[in-house]
Amino acid sequence: MSTKKISLGLFGFGCVGQGLYDVLNMSQGLEATIEKICVRDKSKKRRLDNDRFTFDKDDILKRKDIDVVVELISDTTAAFEIVSTAMKNGVNVVSASKEMLAKNFAELFKLQQENNVSLIYEGSVGGSIPIIRNLEEYYDNELLQSVRAILNGTCNYILTRMELEGKDYGDILKDAQESGFAETDPWLDVSGCDAKYKILLIGVHAFGLLLKPEQILNLGIQNIRYEDILYAKEKGLRIKLLTRAEKIGDKYRIYVMPHFIDKSSELYNVMYEYNAVEVEGAFSCKQLFTGKGAGSHPTGSAVLSDISALTYNYHYGYKKLKKFQANNAGSDPAKLLDNSFNTKVYVRFSNKKEIEKLEIISIEEEYKSAKNNYIIATVNFKSLFHFCDNKDSKVFICEV
Repeated sequence: MSTKKISLGLFGFGCVGQGLYDVLNMSQGLEATIEKICVRDKSKKRRLDNDRFTFDKDDILKRKDIDVVVELISDTTAAFEIVSTAMKNGVNVVSASKEMLAKNFAELFKLQQENNVSLIYEGSVGGSIPIIRNLEEYYDNELLQSVRAILNGTCNYILTRMELEGKDYGDILKDAQESGFAETDPWLDVSGCDAKYKILLIGVHAFGLLLKPEQILNLGIQNIRYEDILYAKEKGLRIKLLTRAEKIGDKYRIYVMPHFIDKSSELYNVMYEYNAVEVEGAFSCKQLFTGKGAGSHPTGSAVLSDISALTYNYHYGYKKLKKFQANNAGSDPAKLLDNSFNTKVYVRFSNKKEIEKLEIISIEEEYKSAKNNYIIATVNFKSLFHFCDNKDSKVFICEV
């Protein structure tokens, strides 16, 4: 189908919104115009004229000449209201809000079907890496076995600098916040929640699994110290926050956790704010996608690609999701999650009481000192959920 001129209503003019504005203006092939930009803060100074902006969402949602609503805001509740209203009005939507998408996916999927509209969200996963579209199109008939990925640029940036500069987490985090690589409240990133939302979206397109965030383990890097980095370096390893989605027999293992990575892995050399997604299929073997996982222009370019796709009336086919639902009518996909396996981990802690809820099968290595204790142990995976999203815990856990 031929391309057409497209009118946009944009929600949000922060980092990604401004990046979209820039790359759209530099685009040579796409005929798209931002008709109006809806923002929240009336006092904030912006680089465009005031008449380009509105503070009332209905100034966009009730317009009849808007072809696509582009949602790029941080408020997940408001984002869901905007996206769902637009779809109910028969308007196609592009979104980069991975938390909103992951928490409301079942309803959003239903709205797409009921209103015959497209909801495209490449920019929500992996920044500039076109992983969703590839899973939808290139791998649509592939029997995928695993997706292993570095999906949070903030965490990878912090881990890289800790290793290369020999500094502790707190020092690097403060610097990252000052330079714009980390949020003022970094919890969403450093706890692994952000990566979890992304792997849930990948799981829909890779395996047809529609899961809820609370069903997936996420352990982050918020408790890491330089001693942990040093331990890895001494053994020729690097620590990376990995998201994993794997099919083991007729079950699936999907989780987020720091990992020791050796030099044989292509993920070893993914540094700073770069992301990477390693896809392994029964026929295609391993393939690696890399690119900047965050930032104004990289994410803006992904959003622009989604807008461009809509000029060709593109929509996700959800072939694997529809097939799964047809073959498993009424059953809960969470029942296919395997959380009862044993795994080997590095656990650093201050005292034994901190890890009393960890179900240890066997200990391979143990170290004790006045300030630092660690074990290399095989543990029951399910017991790791005791440390998931626990802001009081000071324990650092890394899969070996």
